[in-house]
Amino acid sequence: MRCELKNIFMLLFVSWLSFAGYAETVFTTSDTTHRGVRKIEDLIIYQDQQYYSAFPSVIKKADGEFLLAFRRAPDRSVFRESGYSHVDPNSYLVQLRSKDGLNWSKEPELLYAHAFGGSQDPCLLQLKDGILLCTSYGWAFLSQEGLENIKKPNVQNKNGWVFLGGYVLRSTDGGNKWEGPYYPPHISPEINYSPLGNPIPAYNRGALYEGKDGRIFWAVAAHDSESPRKTSNYLLISEDKGMTWEYSCPVAVDDTVVFNEASIYETPKGDLVAFIRTGGFDDQAVIARSKDGGKSFGQWESMGFQGHPLQALRLPDDRVLLVYGYRHKPYGIRAKVLNPECTDFATASEIVLREDGGSTDIGYPWAVILDDKRVLVTYYFNTDNGNRHIAGTILEID
Repeated sequence: MRCELKNIFMLLFVSWLSFAGYAETVFTTSDTTHRGVRKIEDLIIYQDQQYYSAFPSVIKKADGEFLLAFRRAPDRSVFRESGYSHVDPNSYLVQLRSKDGLNWSKEPELLYAHAFGGSQDPCLLQLKDGILLCTSYGWAFLSQEGLENIKKPNVQNKNGWVFLGGYVLRSTDGGNKWEGPYYPPHISPEINYSPLGNPIPAYNRGALYEGKDGRIFWAVAAHDSESPRKTSNYLLISEDKGMTWEYSCPVAVDDTVVFNEASIYETPKGDLVAFIRTGGFDDQAVIARSKDGGKSFGQWESMGFQGHPLQALRLPDDRVLLVYGYRHKPYGIRAKVLNPECTDFATASEIVLREDGGSTDIGYPWAVILDDKRVLVTYYFNTDNGNRHIAGTILEID
């Protein structure tokens, strides 16, 4: 009875704080009654009206410096063009630095510009020994003659730009110099060819994870069906710090549901958990779990909420902050705090970080620990359907 009365008192107290304006936003989580998440502030990390900035990832290096990578391309409105596209011939990978996660360098450094096309979605991973990996993928821009002569089947977007597939960059000096690109293997479910006439190398947007045994896990995507045209997810594993990769097993495959952008996470007990974006499934986020170290995955299942794509961050007490974009009105950024084994995804409270987005073209959040009490959630954003920029939200974690 005493514990129940205390819980009721705490909930009433939190509600009063929020009503009275003493906290900008207060949320409670379902897994631990006395622990919650409090939003401190939103901030703009990088914005330039000439550029379309999107798809960030962020890490805290061993020396305490924060490194944030994102994709930057011209804002096509500077050329008097209407609309927007996630594919551009001048789409480069760039990076910013910060000492505290709050104040960032003003001018991005070039991380990588691919020789054959525009690059997308840099995904950073820091290994235990300090080596940095960055995965990405690209699109090539061909003339009509090239489009007619390249090997088929291939993946073209609505403007005829052709998919190059994925690649990996590597840094041994904290991101000052990046080596590569190194190309991961083609996996047999992938049916398409690159514009160079080769089977498409593996690719995906999402967080990789270095397991307790030093293996690196990567949930990649593959176009595995022409009719219906869809992608599914498969697991690659590296045992040499990302230099080479081996195919392991399917992660999520269905006859009609599309699985693509995926982040993978290893729980304290050793389960591998994949958080996956879907298509043709009412924007439902899904989860797939491996209990045998990545040899196989059980049946995927809906997590019971809409959101994409997702990224999982281990908190200091082993709970997991799961962040994701929300592309339904009100457009914004959302999160859940899961228990250490990520089993309460259906019941954990949904936390609304932002609901002032100007269109569906927002999201792709990626979180990082600032200190024992605070987390930075980065993402790309727009208000009033204006310039796309890199923004962040500071959370206090109890």
